[in-house]
Amino acid sequence: MTVMIRPTGSEKGATLVELVITIVIISVAIAGVVGAFGLITGRSADPLNQTRAVALAQLYMDEILSRPYDENTPNGGVPRATGCAIGADAGETERADYDDVDDFNAITNAEPENAAGTPLIADYDNFRISITVECAGSELGLPNDDAKRIDLTVTDPSSQTYAFSVYKANF
Repeated sequence: MTVMIRPTGSEKGATLVELVITIVIISVAIAGVVGAFGLITGRSADPLNQTRAVALAQLYMDEILSRPYDENTPNGGVPRATGCAIGADAGETERADYDDVDDFNAITNAEPENAAGTPLIADYDNFRISITVECAGSELGLPNDDAKRIDLTVTDPSSQTYAFSVYKANF
């Protein structure tokens, strides 16, 4: 009977040191991948919040721009109103009472609501709206009382702010 002896150094397998190094390398790689997934998951709501913020701003801007330039502006806008008054007039405390552009200057850090004053909680929970109106004709090369700038800021649930501006001319 013949016994074959393998020469030393031809053994197959891994040493303990090689196994430990392999485990460390795989652990670092897995931690990086899991961290990347965590970052992606944390930001997955951003596009939805951005879309909702734009839709909410459009809702408010449509309502504001449908109003006359000033309390004294007649239907059709002729003759033009004189002066540039800002702020809600006496007795205009509810949004349903706002009858000209500058009345919306009173909205600060408010919950979103429709024109009738009903909260839009279902789609816009934890969103906030702020609106400022300023006389701004000079920014456009016009007399100062010939244009108003409406600045609308939407704050989403993650405290990200979105700013929108539009001008309403006195006509």
